[in-house]
Amino acid sequence: MAWGIHSSDSVSDVADETVPADEIDPSDVDDGEQVEVDYADELPEDLDITGLVGPYEFPNNSKRRIASVLYAVIGAICIWLGFGVDSPLVNAGIAVVGIGLVVFAVYSWLVAVDTVYDETDALLIAARTVGFVPGYASAQMNWSGWRSRPVWRILVYSDEAQPLKRALVVVDGVTGDVREHFVEENPEDWSAL
Repeated sequence: MAWGIHSSDSVSDVADETVPADEIDPSDVDDGEQVEVDYADELPEDLDITGLVGPYEFPNNSKRRIASVLYAVIGAICIWLGFGVDSPLVNAGIAVVGIGLVVFAVYSWLVAVDTVYDETDALLIAARTVGFVPGYASAQMNWSGWRSRPVWRILVYSDEAQPLKRALVVVDGVTGDVREHFVEENPEDWSAL
């Protein structure tokens, strides 16, 4: 139950009274007096940590094929409407939109490559690449180039109380190859943490 402020009565007079939030007049608010209101502020279900089932799993890029099929179907319908229907409500502009959707469907199908290496695999590859024992690490999925190829950006810190080194490793999500990496002394001061 959430609490609202109500000032016209003392706390003892309203202790058993529930006041809807929309009935509380802000001009009557007096500091320190609270009453129950009939609503509660709570997190959405997908952000509630008590319902955590396991680690987050990144969606695979191959799911783009679902969208590409939808683009192709809608594009084909638009082409048929633009060229095949004789109506004052439909013209060749719809066919142009349909052709654009079909072209984009082909592109979406071609870039929907399967992400073979997940974030755990990418973290292991990064740990072998950096040349020091990894401590804290973070993985981020990105896409590279016109083919929108999935790549992992891995930020790795060395395994000391105040990390002495850090590295950025970019791992290809399809082949597992290290595209690039950079290792340096850690310039951050973590002593206050």
